[in-house]
Amino acid sequence: MARFEKIAFVASETKEAEEALETLTARYGNVAPEEADAIVALGGDGLMLQTMHNHLNSRIPIYGMNRGSVGFLLNDYQKNSLKARLEQAEITVIHPLRMTARDVRGATHQALAINEVSLFRQIHQAAKFKIAVDGTTRLKELICDGVLVSTPAGSTAYNLSAHGPILPITAPLLALTPISPFRPRRWRGALLPNEAKVVIEVLEPDKRPVSAVADHTEFRDVVSVEVREESGIDIFMMFDPGHTLAERILAEQFGY
Repeated sequence: MARFEKIAFVASETKEAEEALETLTARYGNVAPEEADAIVALGGDGLMLQTMHNHLNSRIPIYGMNRGSVGFLLNDYQKNSLKARLEQAEITVIHPLRMTARDVRGATHQALAINEVSLFRQIHQAAKFKIAVDGTTRLKELICDGVLVSTPAGSTAYNLSAHGPILPITAPLLALTPISPFRPRRWRGALLPNEAKVVIEVLEPDKRPVSAVADHTEFRDVVSVEVREESGIDIFMMFDPGHTLAERILAEQFGY
């Protein structure tokens, strides 16, 4: 018996994605996500990220097809043989980060990030941070525009744009990357074990306010942020053979 008989389709609002949704629904049907053997996301990387967030605890594998602009997390679009492609797909398991942020009013906020947790200056003045890893202070003062903690899955996104390292998808690592560092000027970040607990304290929060962002969820005026991997949540991403996320991340390091 085929493993992927019931498919749930989700699509972005672009013309290309909506046309693909209509075509594929007519051919394969479209069930509710909670009833599906697989979820097929039609759009770009933004929709894929949103779909993973919407189904974090479902354990239903997600297969993206590119009907957007970037498509790093997606497979090529084809309307034929979809069920066969799902049967042959290789599955990559990733884990999100859990961000726990405390703001100037003493309120605590939590959010999950599949790509990265980022802290940004809110005004014209640079932010100041103190960074501790597993209870040990590693940087007493970092002056910069911001700092981020990235998963391997997110290492080719904003982390790479901030000159952070590309991490193999199976590497048990996190990337700690500064954004436009001023002092220490030569510090370019660190590679951390995926089990590490990172605590970032905002120095002078009244004078230099900072926001914290977990993927698309933002909290402003934070004074401290704790980041750790949420290993109890498994996200299953599906890729065509030879085009897995591991292969794409490896290829990105050689510029093709």
